[in-house]
Amino acid sequence: AIGGDDTYRLLPYLFDHDKLRKAVTDKIFLGFSDTTVNHMMLHKVGLPTFYGQAFLPDVCELGPAMLPYTEHYFTELLRTGTIREVTPSDVWYESRTDFSPSQIGIAPAAHPDDGFQLLQGSPTFSGEILGGCIDTFYDFFDGTRYADMPQLCRKYDLFPTAEDWKGKILLLETSEERMPPEKYRAALTHLKNAGVFRAVNGVLIGKPMDRQYEDVYKQILVEVINDPKLSIVCNLNIGHAAPRCILPFGVRACVDVVAQKITFA
Repeated sequence: AIGGDDTYRLLPYLFDHDKLRKAVTDKIFLGFSDTTVNHMMLHKVGLPTFYGQAFLPDVCELGPAMLPYTEHYFTELLRTGTIREVTPSDVWYESRTDFSPSQIGIAPAAHPDDGFQLLQGSPTFSGEILGGCIDTFYDFFDGTRYADMPQLCRKYDLFPTAEDWKGKILLLETSEERMPPEKYRAALTHLKNAGVFRAVNGVLIGKPMDRQYEDVYKQILVEVINDPKLSIVCNLNIGHAAPRCILPFGVRACVDVVAQKITFA
């Protein structure tokens, strides 16, 4: 539905005696933000998942209907069990500040959008997408929010190894907390120290809410990654900035910035 940043506390109950692996079946799991924790849990047991939407902010949109771009991908997933292709939205929406009953039936303010943006590297690359909310990944390594979270994540190897990241495409998006640039740099440094950027074939970056810190985030990405050959594509309609597409994890993706599309095998 929404939230769940403390579901790391389920790790002992799901992974001691391999209980999650024994229970998991071929189900659709769709979520974003804090559910990055749950995506990583299901990745550990080999279940492909879908990143990008949640019940309360998307299905329960306060406007007259679901946002059309969001609804397109939600409907495709429900009807087919998969996503075949993602293209950019023509518009992006300002984040809501008022969730009172007075806003029911009122659409959020919309602005023209300008598609996928190649920050550096080749405009075409491929691999399985894996990743999530960088705020949540930061908590995998830093105990400021939850003191025991890094310890439990290490004990149960929740964050994928550098070998697991090999050949994949890293997806990152920022939350409604609008991570300050210095924390964004620290979060990327944690990922770099874990060997992620040496292993992946490319990086996909979701649009920040209200485009705040957008340019400085791009500068920090280039500086921290420090590898001009690694492709970085920004301005995806994924994560906390509306509207939201859906990106499948665990299937091969082909990114083509020139054609402005991501296709999935």
